[in-house]
Amino acid sequence: MSAETLRMSRTAFGRRQVHAVAGCYFVASFAALGLPPYLTQILPELGDRTARWAGVLYVVPTVFGALAAPLWGRLADRFGRKRLLLRAQLGLAVSFLLAGWADSIVTFTAALVLQGILGGTFAASNGYLGAGLDGPHLSKALTLMQGSARAALVIAPIVVGALSPWLSPHRQYALLALLPLVAAVLLAVLPEPAEGEPETPPEEHAKSASKGSLRTLYALEFAFVFSTVISFPYLISLVEERLPGTSPKVSGVLFALPHLCYLVSALPVHRALRNRPRAGIALGFGGIALGLAGHGTADSLPALIGVRMLLGAGLTLAMVGLSILAAACAQGRAPGGLFGAVEFFSKAGAVAAGVAAATGSARFGPTAPVLIGGAAAGLTALAAVTLALNTRWSR
Repeated sequence: MSAETLRMSRTAFGRRQVHAVAGCYFVASFAALGLPPYLTQILPELGDRTARWAGVLYVVPTVFGALAAPLWGRLADRFGRKRLLLRAQLGLAVSFLLAGWADSIVTFTAALVLQGILGGTFAASNGYLGAGLDGPHLSKALTLMQGSARAALVIAPIVVGALSPWLSPHRQYALLALLPLVAAVLLAVLPEPAEGEPETPPEEHAKSASKGSLRTLYALEFAFVFSTVISFPYLISLVEERLPGTSPKVSGVLFALPHLCYLVSALPVHRALRNRPRAGIALGFGGIALGLAGHGTADSLPALIGVRMLLGAGLTLAMVGLSILAAACAQGRAPGGLFGAVEFFSKAGAVAAGVAAATGSARFGPTAPVLIGGAAAGLTALAAVTLALNTRWSR
């Protein structure tokens, strides 16, 4: 394929395709992100009266998703990114349908295992975009994809809760299986991304996508997910401990604030960090560390709002910086394999965060997870600053 033809193809693969992929990911994520918080209501219907397996089942899809992501990524590079993206959406539909009709905890667990193995829509979507976009266009698309994930994380639990009086969360799995099917139909009309050399010169590939950068990306992705996800499971308990009598609605808003911050500011932050992602990552981890540490002392609603907004600012800076770094690493590499590996380290960070949160909370109370996450983010911020200074000095 000639350079001119490739440029025209990349131009054709533009905003409409990116928005379609992000929208389909948002739609397909409803069950995956909205129903796990209701496991304590689902499991008693399946025989686990005290929902003692809720914590284990919460991470089952994550564990098996991490194991399967690199394989699916390599298969996407070999057989086509669009095919594997469609496969991921259809796999989610099958697993959700099985979960919704499960009549025992064994069958329900098998459905969650299948969800992890057959899903992987985020990595598949990023691999699809990585094959059709390059440089700043790809990093902006990855930023939008993260916004889609944040929006689903905020909206899906609210919708599931609103539907609960008419349809139990357990049976909602079967209903929401329709959403990835709709997403698959919409994705079927999209083009297969064009293959060829990207527009960025080869010498820039060597500079921005070295093996060191790749290892750095994996380590930062693990650290980011660990330090942020660790506060999710026990945040409501922490709010109830600090502000007795707080309504579930207020607790839900506090949970959503960092993600809403990302949705509002991600694109302006992307424009500001396009040429300095490492600085944004270092500042972001610093903000995450300060925000999580502030949770340990905040004892009023204004204070909690303040530390949640600070956490949101750090989350936004770090996540956008990571998207830009991932786009740089994707240059000159097979995107399916790259984003499959990124997904592996992301999910590994989530599993580690879940274990650390459960252990810390059981021994030291609901404050422990945010302090552990803050310490991890602070150490990562120092490492990022040191790496940035060393890189500048060596140049």
